[in-house]
Amino acid sequence: MLNSKIAKSVRLALAFGAASTAGISANAIAAEEGADDVERIEVTGSRIKRTDLETATPVQVTSAEDIAMSGFTRVEDIMNNLPQIEASQTAFQSNGATGTATLDLRGMGAQRTLVLINGRRAQAGGIYTQSADINQIPAALIKRVEVMTGGGSTTYGADAVAGVVNFVMNDDFEGFQVDIGGSAYQHDNDNEYIQGLMDEKGFEYPSGSDGFDGAAFDFSATLGGTFDGGKGHAVGYVTYTKQNELRQGARDYSSCALNAAGTACGGSGNAVIPNFYVSLPTETGGVDFGKDMYEYWTLTPDSGFTDSVGNEYNYAPINHFMRPDERHTFGLFANYEINEHFNPYVETMFMRDRTTAQIAESGTFFDTSYVMDFDSPLISDAQREALAERFGIGSGDQFATYIGKRNVEGGPRSDKLEHNSFRMVLGTRGELSDLWTYDVTAQYGSTSSSSAYLNDFFGPRITTALSANGESCADSDGCIPYEVFTYEGVTSEAAGALTGTAILNGVTEQIILGGFVSGEFDYSLPSSDYPIAAVFGAEYREENFERTADEVYAQGLLLGQGGTTKSLEGSYDVTEFYTEVSLPIVEGKTGFENFTLDLAYRWSDYSTSGSEPTYKAAINWDVTSDWKIRASYNRAVRAANNGELFAQQSSGLWPGVDPCARDLTKPLGTGEGQSAPELTAAQCANTGIPESEWGNLGKSPADQYNGFFGGNPNLTPEIADTITLGLVAEPIEGLNFSLDYWDIELEDAIGNIDPEVIVRQCGITGNPVVCDDVQRTPGSGSLWVGSGQVVATDINLGQLHWEGIDLSANYDFEVAGGTLSTNLIGSYFITKEYDNLPGITEAYDCVGTLDNGCFAQPEWRHVFTMNYDTGSFWRATLKWRYYGEVSDYSGDDTLVQDGISSQSYLDLKGSFTINDYTSVLVGVNNIMDKEPPMVGGSLSTNGNAIAGFYDTLGRYFHANVTFKF
Repeated sequence: MLNSKIAKSVRLALAFGAASTAGISANAIAAEEGADDVERIEVTGSRIKRTDLETATPVQVTSAEDIAMSGFTRVEDIMNNLPQIEASQTAFQSNGATGTATLDLRGMGAQRTLVLINGRRAQAGGIYTQSADINQIPAALIKRVEVMTGGGSTTYGADAVAGVVNFVMNDDFEGFQVDIGGSAYQHDNDNEYIQGLMDEKGFEYPSGSDGFDGAAFDFSATLGGTFDGGKGHAVGYVTYTKQNELRQGARDYSSCALNAAGTACGGSGNAVIPNFYVSLPTETGGVDFGKDMYEYWTLTPDSGFTDSVGNEYNYAPINHFMRPDERHTFGLFANYEINEHFNPYVETMFMRDRTTAQIAESGTFFDTSYVMDFDSPLISDAQREALAERFGIGSGDQFATYIGKRNVEGGPRSDKLEHNSFRMVLGTRGELSDLWTYDVTAQYGSTSSSSAYLNDFFGPRITTALSANGESCADSDGCIPYEVFTYEGVTSEAAGALTGTAILNGVTEQIILGGFVSGEFDYSLPSSDYPIAAVFGAEYREENFERTADEVYAQGLLLGQGGTTKSLEGSYDVTEFYTEVSLPIVEGKTGFENFTLDLAYRWSDYSTSGSEPTYKAAINWDVTSDWKIRASYNRAVRAANNGELFAQQSSGLWPGVDPCARDLTKPLGTGEGQSAPELTAAQCANTGIPESEWGNLGKSPADQYNGFFGGNPNLTPEIADTITLGLVAEPIEGLNFSLDYWDIELEDAIGNIDPEVIVRQCGITGNPVVCDDVQRTPGSGSLWVGSGQVVATDINLGQLHWEGIDLSANYDFEVAGGTLSTNLIGSYFITKEYDNLPGITEAYDCVGTLDNGCFAQPEWRHVFTMNYDTGSFWRATLKWRYYGEVSDYSGDDTLVQDGISSQSYLDLKGSFTINDYTSVLVGVNNIMDKEPPMVGGSLSTNGNAIAGFYDTLGRYFHANVTFKF
């Protein structure tokens, strides 16, 4: 009976094994002619071992060959090319970078994507994230990557909401292999539109091509083989990667910071020549932003006051477009079969990663209201005359001011980020009987990380150096007066004395004890000859997180931080029991070559939120040997992580627009050359601006506003229901495909509402649930100057609804004496709906739109690959990466009034076998040198682009030499 089952499984594997894979077929898994020689494998989504890759739950597979041909050394770049994955934390982020690389399956958030290594969890990535850092995974040792939508919670834990990404390592490698590679970018700077805008401002920018930049070098060595007569096997690896920096000033399209409308090179009001909000002091010592109560001044060359119009700083060129990075990894995978019942194994992985996120120089950022003496020696006679004339004050009086001064004298800010991760798995597996096996594991993972933020203005020193708010520079040892009221009066020495350093250290720990038994019962259902298979398991997991902030971080004393960064300490544990059952119903009948029902259940008891069940039901219906229908229903539950639960609430910045603010350099109105708030006077009154003040509020020149963020210990778990329905077929010889519909509905979603959405919904609805979170600065109504902010702490929101269709197809045929293999992986997004507060705020769909803070998610995205294998020493690959249009947008960004058009990128690769031991791969990605679609300041993630999603830096050249013995 068992042999019959295996034989039929082999036929199914040969028929379906390649249908939803990219570069891996059933032949890589399956069979010698005898049934006893078939190798059973564990496929992502189930712990029941099978003979083929096609299960009831769709799994997209990327092979080691695909990874090598991509030319990328960063695993994040490899994965972000898949249509199912949306860019998350990448190397193309600087301001706000965590220094990690995370995956965001379906755009549901990295916290809802479970990352596995050999079917086991990866630990949290560091001080800024609870998601796994895939930098720790060596690309050279990956055998394949399996991406599964839904259905993983019952198998791996109750938080695989969007799905699972499983990195299967090549732990059975034999031989010695060395890979040496290099890569670099190249771009022809010929963007006439933005060059014209920079010419208007007198900004410098690159033109033409200066050759290669953003170069990287990588090295890996892998050694593996058997020992002790084949009883044992071990694989060791070591890798080194060095990535050079690339600044925004290296590309014309990112050499200036576009305003929100994309019509001009904007920038920051924290300028080289400072700007000042000036008024008489309020009772609390602040600037009085009442109508006609203040002035917005800058300096003339003779250090007089004058109205500030268009005095902004172009902070873009010095910012990193791609961070520098240096990474070392090494590890060992080993097992030793003492007997068929006892086969101990070990996995160890270590990574050390250092990166620097550089952004523009610090500034005073209008952070503090300074009350200064009219008689201050920092004030010139001409300035005193202006103060007396405007505000009627004289000797012995005081005035209040917010200052916007860029610290160009002191140089750029930088955040030096370091991550050291260690992961160890100790376990044993073996046979309990002819039909049952076991696997018991102890796993420990830890990441220690740090942030050293350098060269940022230290707030208290500014106050002292200005002799403001009762402080005296003359009475402070070593104090150098801050000559900010003198035109170009600040020296490098004075600027250097005003900066500080903030230090943040943290450790994450993950401890897992678990085990399961897997096998088949010696009986079956009456309608089937196949035995019932099952898994029974238990797991205990503990997650610990500790982040220690020094006083500078904790009190937000660095002015460029946008708020405080608090210490964080939290932990939780979960005890889980789970089971899977595979029930063969019928086989060998017309229309029912094979019909199997899979059931699974998992009970999870969290120390923070109590117990929650997850469960799954799936069918695998082989209509014929060439056609398969599959369907599944999955319940997933995700409890809040340590950051969401325990992060102290603190201030920060959010990018976007205030729909009640406008460009005050233009007349009020809706005609050409005029500006007006997006919301009406009545709507803006809902957000806290009196109707009489409508049109008087200026927008942030940098498109950044104040927010209040943090965790919530009262969060309840979010619950998701996932449905998949698919067809897998081989209609003709050489052609196979899979077509899968998926639908995910999530309730009680954990997160925060986009602050811009809060302001808009408050204006539109006037509902106090959202309006109470809009806290404008008294008097001015500002959300970027003074105490104004939008409260956006973590809460249990309403509902999320995602649905789409995935297509994967392969077709191979002979041509010109060689084999042409084609592969298409595509994803069609139908719905991406947010209903944050049902009945209070309006639901909105983010597919194909940039409104409501939506990510640029096209309806259709695909990767089409053609590989020609001559059967001799060379082969060539052409890849077409396509992003559909994002057509809907109703905001002010003129660059995308018609949306973002469809984008196509072509990659060409060639691989050459030099001899039995040496091979070479060369290639270029984005051979047409397409720029990323430009967007204005409120939509940009970095460098006037949606960086890391679309190709960001132009052509990418890469070469690699492999020596294998």
